[in-house]
Amino acid sequence: MKGRRYRRTGLINNEDEQNPLTGVANLFDIAMVFSVALLVALVMSYQMPELLNPTEDITLVKNPGQKDMQIIIKEEGKPIEVLNMTDEIGGGSGEALGTAYKLADGRVVYVPEEEGGNTTSG
Repeated sequence: MKGRRYRRTGLINNEDEQNPLTGVANLFDIAMVFSVALLVALVMSYQMPELLNPTEDITLVKNPGQKDMQIIIKEEGKPIEVLNMTDEIGGGSGEALGTAYKLADGRVVYVPEEEGGNTTSG
């Protein structure tokens, strides 16, 4: 009976079973997998998986029409470019190319000018 009792206490006194951090050894790996899964879920929730595709060109407009509007341009082989809205107005000389009309359903129609300078109505 003494031998049996010794074996039981020997299992309890094992150094590996007394260390409380042995169960947390892979916690960093689990956190990394969780963060990558969360990042993928975030991209999918915005319904923009093309952000993950390095060969696809994309242009994003954040806060359109607001004072803090940004245009983000991602082109293949070029660094990502961020254009911020400013209060400066561009100017210069040029020529009118045509007229743009916004329809009732929200579509925009561009009507080019004729050579004589008259605009066509449609």
